[in-house]
Amino acid sequence: MPLTSTPARLTLLSLLSATTIYCFYKSRRLKKISLNPNPNKPKLFFISQTGTSKTLAHRLHNLLASNNLHFDLIDPQNYEPEDLFKEKLVIIIASTWEDGKPPQNAKFFANWLAESADDFRVGSLMLSECKFAVFGVGSGAYGETFNAVAKDFSRRLRDLGAKEVVGVGEGDVDGGELDGVFEEWSGRLARVLKGESVENGEVCGNGVVVIDESDDDEDDGGVESDIIDLEDIAGKGPSRRSLVVAQSNGKLNGENGKLNGQKEMVTPVIRASLEKQGYKIIGSHSGVKICRWTKSQLRGRGGCYKHSFYGIESHRCMEATPSLACANKCVFCWRHHTNPVGKSWQWKMDDPLEIVNSAIDLHTKMIKQMKGVPGVTLERLNEGLSPRHCALSLVGEPIMYPEINTLVDELHRRQISTFLVTNAQFPEKIQMLKPVTQLYVSVDAATKESLKAIDRPLFGDFWERFIDSLKSLKEKQQRTVYRLTLVKGWNTEDLDAYFNLFSVGQPDFIEIKGVTYCGSSATSKLTMENVPWHSDVKAFSEAMALKSKGEYEVACEHVHSCCVLLAKTEKFKVDGQWFTWIDYDKFHDLVASGKPFDSKDYMAATPSWAVYGAEEGGFDPDQSRYRKERHHKTNH
Repeated sequence: MPLTSTPARLTLLSLLSATTIYCFYKSRRLKKISLNPNPNKPKLFFISQTGTSKTLAHRLHNLLASNNLHFDLIDPQNYEPEDLFKEKLVIIIASTWEDGKPPQNAKFFANWLAESADDFRVGSLMLSECKFAVFGVGSGAYGETFNAVAKDFSRRLRDLGAKEVVGVGEGDVDGGELDGVFEEWSGRLARVLKGESVENGEVCGNGVVVIDESDDDEDDGGVESDIIDLEDIAGKGPSRRSLVVAQSNGKLNGENGKLNGQKEMVTPVIRASLEKQGYKIIGSHSGVKICRWTKSQLRGRGGCYKHSFYGIESHRCMEATPSLACANKCVFCWRHHTNPVGKSWQWKMDDPLEIVNSAIDLHTKMIKQMKGVPGVTLERLNEGLSPRHCALSLVGEPIMYPEINTLVDELHRRQISTFLVTNAQFPEKIQMLKPVTQLYVSVDAATKESLKAIDRPLFGDFWERFIDSLKSLKEKQQRTVYRLTLVKGWNTEDLDAYFNLFSVGQPDFIEIKGVTYCGSSATSKLTMENVPWHSDVKAFSEAMALKSKGEYEVACEHVHSCCVLLAKTEKFKVDGQWFTWIDYDKFHDLVASGKPFDSKDYMAATPSWAVYGAEEGGFDPDQSRYRKERHHKTNH
């Protein structure tokens, strides 16, 4: 029978070992294989997406080396999985990425291990000579997929007969205790590898007591039990197998992200990262930062698109948030996910009055630093020291803050307008929100699939929450906005689907803006190719206005920000004149009256230079425009 016939091929495959099949499969993928550098040396793998696991692996590598325990540090994409059958000792530091899947550098390795464990021909004793330990790096906010990759590696290795010397460590990048948990796990691992026994209840140093729970009803093959994440001490139930309790060493008193049994949202690691980016951190969960447009208008060099569209004074605008946490990990995140995430408020809560006072104090200190900068006049500087607007859109999800209404009231009491942006995952919060000057909902995609890909939400029911948020917006009487961020190649093709969303929330305005490129990172692969030109944004906006059949028209543009505004024609176009600007004094009077009011009650006329198609392109002629000259070297 020729080998090309189907029965012959099946017979041949049935005779091949599982490892030979995988080797054949891998060679067919034309994947370059870098074989084991030292087959006699134990291996320390890092499975990393953003670099965190790689950093931890290097740290552990140094710790083990200092204890005369020498390992090869391995990137799994440069490792032949079949060599795992020869290993005697393996340590894996594994990150969990989207949907509980491994990062790109370990996809083949993870698939090979899973299929080997499930293949009856491989056998459950294939790794009986191998010992291993796994530490997971993930976000507890993702619930059931938290550290799924690390747990899966542990299970698969045990299925193949390997012996787990230390239970799976679970580090939470958003829980604030990754370093502390990893330090405890690493120390325990080092002691075990050196042959030091770890008995039940033994004090292992630093006041940490290991307590074994003998009532575990799941057979783990006699393996030493897991270590619980220290965040669970603050009120969550203990793990099913073991508990690490920090005692009288300060770790439950704020040093490690806890305060009196409550987590602080801003851990030392997050604080350092955000402060490096120019954020001023307020208390334990808020922040403020001076915007480049604030600096620009202080220097008389033009304001932001909100100046053109709505008449704010950019040099008197404070950018702040009462919640640095967010429920999404968007691909275009300006912070590259250096801020925490969460699906509900689970942190220590600061007083709203203290947040407002501190925000204004820190903001004005940053304004004062502009004194003496070319173009900054004393008049503009003094105006800047008295903010009149607050953009609650700095980072995170401000509507998550439980006292958001009190904070908004405090800003309004000081005659400071409020522009609040929500990412459309908390519809009940939108319903409960008191009137703000302008309420935005981010509409980053028009379909369930593209929204998941772009926003990378934590919630499993993210689409239902998104739609309910738009419906909640419809009930608001004050000014409402859909904010569309166009990412070329991701969300610019679904015009019909976008239009269908218009009727759900019926916003007063639709802001359409090209994505801002903030550099590539391990968490986002966007490039300048994904940034649309202003002509692209205009074409998209005009097409959307055309689909609305006159319900919306293109009203304003700000060329510098690559941003276009659609406005409801019936409401905001009076006798051919656009009224997209805001009468801020009138707004504050309406709020103070306590009587019902709507968006038409505080609208103001839009100046001609801000109107769509104007020669100025949305640039205020009272400002002076500066263009950077680009000098190119020429060869003579």
